[in-house]
Amino acid sequence: MKFGLTMFATDLTITVTEIAVAAEERGFASLFVSEHTHLPTSRRSNLPMFDELPVEYGHTLDPLIALTAAAGATRGLRLGTGVCLLAQREPIVTAKAVASLDLLSGGRFEFGVGFGWNEEEAEDHGVVWSHRRGAVRERVLAMRELWREEVASYDGRHVRFSPSWCWPKPLQAGGPPVLLGGFGGPVLAEHVAEYGDGWLPVGSMSVEYGLPQIRAACERIGRDPADLRIIPCGGFPPTPAELERYRELGVIEQVVLTVPHAPRDEVLATLDHYAKTFLPD
Repeated sequence: MKFGLTMFATDLTITVTEIAVAAEERGFASLFVSEHTHLPTSRRSNLPMFDELPVEYGHTLDPLIALTAAAGATRGLRLGTGVCLLAQREPIVTAKAVASLDLLSGGRFEFGVGFGWNEEEAEDHGVVWSHRRGAVRERVLAMRELWREEVASYDGRHVRFSPSWCWPKPLQAGGPPVLLGGFGGPVLAEHVAEYGDGWLPVGSMSVEYGLPQIRAACERIGRDPADLRIIPCGGFPPTPAELERYRELGVIEQVVLTVPHAPRDEVLATLDHYAKTFLPD
């Protein structure tokens, strides 16, 4: 099993470039970074695991720019968003940015996409909360048209553009893999089966609950669930028992380990610990 890292790339701690180089030197397979454009101060939306939201949530760098810097400093490390809040992004501009990143990185980009949890943040982007899943779906489908077709167009409820040229194309044929993030459930399962290349679940409980639903959704539409990439992302480092269970469930890709938002020495010490614990000698 391959292992990667996930982090909040911010202006407050170790740079994404330095962490990417350190990750590659230690033998990790990938680095995923998070996204928040801003955080409204109302605190109407909250994450249940925090009494107060950690400071890094309000300090994230733009993930595509951060990963472009990381791409220039590395050679083989896979680089991903974990996750990009696509309902909040204009799809034509984002399609060009993603294609540019994939081209400049030598085809090393993984497009992790999420639906969001902060309703106020989404509202400031004009997102109707109840429509966000449909908006993400159409953005992915429309962006793939721009990545794959010489003349692309799309006519949906949330995305529309006339026949257009759009270059560069991503280096990866058809565009980078789209990995949908979120806890397992029947709605997410349908999305992954229909238009995802994989799933970024949060923690082992999410995998146990959601993976059978995703496989069943794939079978209903005649898709082979073995084609999906399942990459547990974030949360606590997996225990030996959880790793064994992942293998039993068919998870063979990266289990993404969380890098603490901490001073440089603590971050590098955590990477050393992860490398010693999870990577082969």
